[in-house]
Amino acid sequence: FHPKGREPKKEEGMLTAPEITIAVLMNVLQVTPVGTNVNVMRLMWAMMNGSFLKSRGAIHSGLSESGFEDEELRRSWWSFRYGSWDIASLLSSWQEEVEWKGEWEAKKLEGYRVKSIDITGFWRPKLQGKVNRLYNSTARRALPALIFGVMISSGEIGGKRVPLLKAIMRCEVGTKESEFRKKLLKETKKSLESDEVAVVDAGFTIREMLESDVDRFVLREAINCTARRNELPERKEKGRPPEYGDIVRPLSRCYRGKRLEATTPDSFGQFVYSGRLIRYQAWHNLVPRTTKVDTANRTYSIYVFQDPAYHTPLVLATVMALQAETIYLFSLERWPVEHPPLASKQMIGLHRQFVHADEAC
Repeated sequence: FHPKGREPKKEEGMLTAPEITIAVLMNVLQVTPVGTNVNVMRLMWAMMNGSFLKSRGAIHSGLSESGFEDEELRRSWWSFRYGSWDIASLLSSWQEEVEWKGEWEAKKLEGYRVKSIDITGFWRPKLQGKVNRLYNSTARRALPALIFGVMISSGEIGGKRVPLLKAIMRCEVGTKESEFRKKLLKETKKSLESDEVAVVDAGFTIREMLESDVDRFVLREAINCTARRNELPERKEKGRPPEYGDIVRPLSRCYRGKRLEATTPDSFGQFVYSGRLIRYQAWHNLVPRTTKVDTANRTYSIYVFQDPAYHTPLVLATVMALQAETIYLFSLERWPVEHPPLASKQMIGLHRQFVHADEAC
């Protein structure tokens, strides 16, 4: 398998980077039927070599840029659109390939591996018809987008942080974002292994995390978040018995010209990370603000980290009883989940998507 006129040069005792890449792709595509594997290979190679970057996502132009014949273009398009292949099988094959190579090593903190979950959108502002919408911070409004849920495991190769893609979930057209988040968390609970911790960003809510029954998680909260104690306050002489615990406000803020003071923390401390002194405060035995006190409630803790490298404090919620430094490091290990969407948008030409055709699959 080589594109027309682009056979890699062989050097004695060595393989070129294109040959290594193609060999890995061939191994990954072993799970697809004969014929489909070659046709999908052409598509994947065109993505890897940057041809889709030039074609801005147009499949035929991208394949042509890679030097393939017209008949090969048609076969690849047909297999892409109607062939027997699926993302889950390819990802499973990819993970087996990575494990077989033995170069990638999972990141562990207190014996736990990090599984990061995120929701990303491939923006299609000109796409017509039924399409989902996702909030875009640059545009400050919801824009038409193809929405995906992404799961990765944090790890490294040769000391460099490299994410291992574990799963991709598509949000079907017409599905509300809140419903998709629940579906993604359900899949997370199903796939979370005994030594893994789910790390998620503020796009999810603490109530969603608790109701999903994900066993171990670290969630980034908003700086104005509040919670309640899962214990009743002292009953007053008059009035009905209280049903809710006292409000816990991790950070002070102003509301309608009135200053709301922060709640005294249950514990606090400090540690050194990368030469910086990180201070933290913690509150425990908490429930969401609208939850009544009940011994059956699933409780969580909130940590606030003050890092001198940042102006805004980091607020994290977790159901795990770990060292504060470990909770902080879990949050830092979430960032690799941003890499696959960013890289894929470039490789398939979605950094500037001007193709207005219908969805291919």
